[in-house]
Amino acid sequence: MTLLLGKYFPILVFMAIAIVLSAAFIGLSLLFAKQKPYAEKLSAYECGFEPFDDARRRFDVRFYLVAILFIIFDLEVAFLFPWAVSLWRIGAFGFFSMLGFLAVLTVGFVYEWRKGALDWE
Repeated sequence: MTLLLGKYFPILVFMAIAIVLSAAFIGLSLLFAKQKPYAEKLSAYECGFEPFDDARRRFDVRFYLVAILFIIFDLEVAFLFPWAVSLWRIGAFGFFSMLGFLAVLTVGFVYEWRKGALDWE
């Protein structure tokens, strides 16, 4: 049991240092920084101009579609890194499995492109 806790001791030290430094930085900024907010500083920032509508209005579904597509293709990259690192161990089966995965993903990308999911007009 002691050996197991000894392995995690550097992580605990690192977390303790991070918590202490974070609290110190926030505390020092609250103590020494000028705290004089004014109306313009506290207003909502919306692309460099005044907010013109309620934040609870409905968004076009294209925003959500692009976000989902980004997550899908971002996950593809997340799968490619471990695959590339362990390619020498998994051999030909792993290589052709990833090619199949990329083929399915490419077909999905082409389908979305042809349907116009990536167009903003």
